Order: sequence, then structure tokens, then C-alpha cells
Amino acid sequence: MCGTTPTFCLVLIGFQKRRCPINCSCQPASALSPADRQRIGRRKMPIVRNMSRAVRQLLQNPGCGCAIPVIPARCIGISPRQVASDASFHSVSFSNSDHPRVLITGGLGQLGVGLAKLLRKRFGKNNVILSDIRKPADNVFYSGPFIYADILDYKNLREIVVNNRITWLFHYSALLSAVGEANVPLARAVNITGLHNVLDIAAEHNLRLFVPSTIGAFGPTSPRNPTPDLCIQRPRTIYGVSKVHAELMGEYYHYRYGLDFRCLRYPGIISADSQPGGGTTDYAVQIFHDAIKTGKFQCYLKPDTRLPMMYIDDCLKATLEVMEAPAEALSMRTYNISAMSFTPEELVQEVQKHVPELQLTYKVDETRQAIADSWPMNFDDRNARRDWGWKHDYDLPELVTTMFSFLGSDSRIARVN
Repeated sequence: MCGTTPTFCLVLIGFQKRRCPINCSCQPASALSPADRQRIGRRKMPIVRNMSRAVRQLLQNPGCGCAIPVIPARCIGISPRQVASDASFHSVSFSNSDHPRVLITGGLGQLGVGLAKLLRKRFGKNNVILSDIRKPADNVFYSGPFIYADILDYKNLREIVVNNRITWLFHYSALLSAVGEANVPLARAVNITGLHNVLDIAAEHNLRLFVPSTIGAFGPTSPRNPTPDLCIQRPRTIYGVSKVHAELMGEYYHYRYGLDFRCLRYPGIISADSQPGGGTTDYAVQIFHDAIKTGKFQCYLKPDTRLPMMYIDDCLKATLEVMEAPAEALSMRTYNISAMSFTPEELVQEVQKHVPELQLTYKVDETRQAIADSWPMNFDDRNARRDWGWKHDYDLPELVTTMFSFLGSDSRIARVN
């Protein structure tokens, strides 16, 4: 069958006394009674009558003298948000492999670009779609599929998942701690309402969903040294509250609807690939940029403020490992992961081994200091190491050396070396 209605197929062949060219089950005009033909003609809209006349004239008087085959067609609705298969902005055509088809929301943040690079090496370039509401840099855009995705637009996000046959979703869209405190309504919308959209779509389409959590999910009444996976949390920032909400909602959807939800509580993440994004632990990234550019660094936390930290490669490795872990190996849905723990003073001492002339001052930001004082000093990640074999690669000396190897092409570092 051609899939058209009999009326539409008859219109397309111009009510000629012959059958549909592809032998569908619709009847030729000659097989209909005069009364049926009259009834069909009355029901046709004016635009359909015009089309019928145009097709009939074309069939009767083709300009080249050749017979023109007319194929029945179906009117197809096209969504303005649909990703076309041949679009020039890197839309996706997946192979028939068993690799997951991945969507990363909030992909232009500190972790999304690095994660996309890692996953594309593992699963293939076209199997990983990076998305955000911002315009990507050229190097990001041309490195693989990128699309616009607003997590607050449920219909848009759902169409992306369906049209691109997504099976894994990494949900990185969020406002971080200090930024969230400056705009609580926006943080509530992005971090909570956006999460609800992601959860519903993931459950509906049977996705494996990863949502990162954070040291910010704990509060001043939590045990701080070390902080176990299960304990009192009670955070005092909208960022922390939204992350506890994400952990609990993800676990609820897992037990209630069978959603394959997986979550890691990240420590402070240090990366050479991105600028600081407004988080409380971002001083540990800013110090490297300032050491290279100016040789001066002003820290907004007290020198003895101890927080758990991790180099980005360890973070991304842990994320991929927990997503690939067999479901039966997971004793819980949210895990702590850790690599090292240090203070600003300890970090400065290690940095000065590479930049001895670094000048340090402290100007404490009371808001960020209060946040840091409510967070864990050390993470207990024994469950992650036991259940799915988590093991970090970078300690503080390796972290500092690696950061300068990426950022240290500046003449200041070259002179020191």
C-alpha cells in the first residue's frame, strides 16, 4: 500500500481512469459509483481542486511530450526543532553498532567538552551529541555533533531524544554554588525544573541517565572528615539543595519506574581546558592562570580551608566507568568519589615549586568561605572502589605538574624551567 487515503491518491492521479501507479489498495476512479465520485468531489477543499486540475493538465499536456509518472504522497508535518539528517550543523547519522547514542546537556561547561572528547574516542564521533543554549567555539563545533538544547523546553528536549535515538543522557546543565546564590530563582528553574524534564524523558524512553552531584550536597551538620555516602546532608545553598533533590528523585525514579539512574558526588574539579565557572572550589583553577599571566594570585578562601579535589581526567574516567558498570554491581545509585584533599596553602606551596616568584594574598569572600566551611574536608569513597573498581591516577604533585604542562607554554614557565 502506498499509505495515502483513497481520496488523496485519486486526486494525485487526476481522476484518470487508471490505477494508482504503485498498485496500492485504493480504487481507481472508474471503480467508484457516480454518487461516490460526486460525494468525494464535494468534500475536496478548494486547494485540493486546484491541485487536481494542475496535475490533470500536466498529465494531458506534458511540455516535453513524455509521459509523466505521478507518485502518491503523504503530507508530513515537520517540527521546527527537528534535527534533519543532512543538516549542515553536524546532525547525527548513527551506525548500526551496539554503541550507546549519547546526549550531553549543558555541554559547554567545565566537564561537558572533555566528556564528549572521551566518549567520542570510545564510541565514535557521531554517537555523541554535545548540546547547550550557548554558541560553541569553532573548535568545539567542528569536533563533533552539536545542537541547541534548552532543558526547560520539554518538547524540544523530547524531540532531540527521539529524533536522535538517544540511549545515554549525561545531564550537566546546572548553576553552580556561588552563581546560584546570586540568582536563586534561575538556579531553582534550571537545577530543579530542568531536572524534572530530564527525569520524565529518560523514564519514558528507557534511557541510562547520569546526573552529577557534588560536595555541595552536604551541610554543616554532615560529618566532614571523612564524609560517607550515607549521612545527614542538609545543605544551605540552592545548588546543594537542588543536588540532594536530584539524588533522591533519581533514586525514586529508579525504584518506582525502573529508570537506570547513576550519580557521582564530584569533589572540586580542576581542569586546564576551561576557565573557572563561579564555583567555590574554582580558586584551585584560577591560581594556575594567574601564576602564568601575572605571577600574582589573590585567594578568596582562608589558607587552611581543606576541601576534596580531583583532576578532570580522573573525574571523566570515573563517570565513564560508573556508566559502564553492570547494574548488578551497583549497591547504590549515588556514590562519593575522591582523589586528594588539600588547602589553599598546600596548593600554593606546590605551585611555587614551578613558579617560585608567585606572590600570594588572601581576601576572604565571606559567602564562599561560609559555603566551603559547610562542605566535606575528605570524601569516603570506599563503596565506589569496592563496587566498580574506582581508582584515581592523580595526586597533588601530579596535578600541578600536569596543569603547568598544559598551560605552561608562557615565557614565565619556560624561564623557570
